Amino acid sequence: MSTTNYWQGSIVRLRAFEPTDAETFYLWNLDSERARMLDFVWPPTSKAALKELAEQEAKRKPEDDCFNWVIETCEGTPVGTICTHHCNQHWGTFSYGVDVAQEHRGNGYAAAAIKLVLRYFFEELRYQKCTVQIHSDNLPCIRLHEKLGYQHEGTLRRMMYTHGQYLDERHYGITAEEFETLKG
Repeated sequence: MSTTNYWQGSIVRLRAFEPTDAETFYLWNLDSERARMLDFVWPPTSKAALKELAEQEAKRKPEDDCFNWVIETCEGTPVGTICTHHCNQHWGTFSYGVDVAQEHRGNGYAAAAIKLVLRYFFEELRYQKCTVQIHSDNLPCIRLHEKLGYQHEGTLRRMMYTHGQYLDERHYGITAEEFETLKG
C-alpha cells in the first residue's frame, strides 16, 4: 500500500507549527521589509516571546477553518508560513496570508503552498471562493496571484500607511471553478 501525504506537493509541504520554530521566526522577524510587506514594521520581539507563541500555536486547535502552517521544502527546510482567516462556512469564502522568507523567494514555494491550500478548501471543505488583499506596492505578490489566475476585483484607496506613505489595498479573488480550470 502506498502512502500519500495530502499536504505535500512536488516542492513543498505544509506542516503544523512546532515549538522549535521559534528560532526561525526570530531570524525572519529581523527583516523589517518583510514585515512591512505583510502589514507594518513590527517592534522587536524577544526570543522568549516567540518561543511562547510557537508553543501556544503548536498546541492550538484550529477553529472555524482558520489554520496556520509552516511552509517547508520537501527536504524539511522551513521557508515561510501560510495562514487562513476570515473563513465563512455559510458563504463559502475565505482569505489567507502567505509569507516566504527573503532568501527563499523566487523558487515557487508560495505558489505551491497556495495551491495546496486552495485544493484543500475547494475540494475538501466545500468553499467556493478565496479573496486576498495585497498592498499596492507589493508587485511580486500581485504578479504571483495574477499568474495563479486570480482576478483583480477592486482597489480600496489609501487603506494602509507605511514608510511615510499611504498605500492602496488591491483585492483579488479566485473561485473553485476557476481553480479547477487552471489545474487542467
